[in-house]
Amino acid sequence: MKIVFTGGGSGGHFYPIIAVAEAVHKIVDSEKILDLELYYYSDAPYNKEDLFENGIQFESIFAGKRRLYSSFQNFIDIFKTGFGVVQAVGSLFFLYPDVVFGKGGYASFPVLLAARVLGIPVVIHESDSVPGRVNKWAGRFAQKIAVSYDEASQYFPKDRVALTGQPIRQDLLERKPEGATSYLKLDPTMPTILILGGSLGAEAINNIVIDSLPQLLKNYQVIHQTGIKNFAEVEARAKFMVNNTELYESRYRPFAFLDPLAMKMSAGASDLVVSRAGSTIFEIASWGLASILIPITVSQDDHQKKNAFNYARHGATTVIEEGNLSPAILIGEINRFFEDDIRRRNMAACAKAFATPLAAQKIARLLVDIALEHEG
Repeated sequence: MKIVFTGGGSGGHFYPIIAVAEAVHKIVDSEKILDLELYYYSDAPYNKEDLFENGIQFESIFAGKRRLYSSFQNFIDIFKTGFGVVQAVGSLFFLYPDVVFGKGGYASFPVLLAARVLGIPVVIHESDSVPGRVNKWAGRFAQKIAVSYDEASQYFPKDRVALTGQPIRQDLLERKPEGATSYLKLDPTMPTILILGGSLGAEAINNIVIDSLPQLLKNYQVIHQTGIKNFAEVEARAKFMVNNTELYESRYRPFAFLDPLAMKMSAGASDLVVSRAGSTIFEIASWGLASILIPITVSQDDHQKKNAFNYARHGATTVIEEGNLSPAILIGEINRFFEDDIRRRNMAACAKAFATPLAAQKIARLLVDIALEHEG
């Protein structure tokens, strides 16, 4: 049995693939299916360690981005994409997998087109309320289409679309309160806020958090995922802004990146999450935590803003648009959460109700069934 995964460019595409791969392994092991081969086709491996741990072989494919702004690079990337299509057709022809699972993003286009040309079954998953360009196109021929938000269903044929929710890695499905404050060396009696800007960080959120720190640390502890490229600058600016060494060292925990254990512990220690509005929404929901979402200003079809407000309609979050973001507004919203325990508990309950813990298993089951049928 051969399954090809493809997706491009970000953790929002990559980590749901890892979650589905984990679930595929469980099904294959329990049903004693032999000769499983998993492949990840993209322009970069994103996280080689996760691929290795899940027995996924990386295959490099050229792919070009289509930027939302005018750039000569858009013209160059047309040729990269064309070469990637030829490359993908040749690779899939010789591999001939039983099914291709597409997660969207520019890097998935050459592989999905190659699968269509070769008649290989395709399944796609859409994480956002409004599908990206590649998934909108792939939805025309995909055998099955899984979506995280019911609102995305309207963009696809009704007889082939299913609401599954977002696949989440098994080790992130639940927060870990036990031992979390000890692990992070925090005070278990103090309210704690977890700030998430995504794997690459969010400069706008980082800047507001740093400006807010002197006020925030008077009443709260802060766990701050800054993004790898921003860590040194954020740490230096934070130390400068908080003119109290003892307060800084006891109540502020900056991280460049939170691995699964650190993320579970951080979620376990926290009472409130401040985050972007990408696929992290589903991790927050699975933890059953109230949140403040700050959608990115410029995104394809405003998908983050639509994600955030769709989630807010379920009663699980408050949304602050980036154009309105300021230290005073952020601090004010945080204070409102901790001053109203009933509201915070209700939001946490609504978050938990929104969670989709079986999404990866549902998609994995579908892939295995299609692969077995195709193999036969």
